[in-house]
Amino acid sequence: MKSIMNTKKGICYVCGRSCDSQEHHIFYGTANRSLSEKYGLKVYLCLNHHTATREAVHNGNWKLDIRLKQEAQRAFESRHGSRSEFMEIFGKNYLED
Repeated sequence: MKSIMNTKKGICYVCGRSCDSQEHHIFYGTANRSLSEKYGLKVYLCLNHHTATREAVHNGNWKLDIRLKQEAQRAFESRHGSRSEFMEIFGKNYLED
């Protein structure tokens, strides 16, 4: 499925720079990657924010990881359903009430 988040190929979702972007599934791992794909919870990231540096979501930048998960949850809730539905599918609430 196409992303439901405000993202464009060739533009980093985080820094907004024009780049050779890579697709990032917000909820990754064996089971969650397919759920991210199914619900359009993915963004394009530059190499620095995806895998290459300490700023990268796949290289220990937990603040960015949580931020993206929160933004994805908001997008899901506004497009697909309720908070309880999100929690049933993804097993966790990333937003503070």
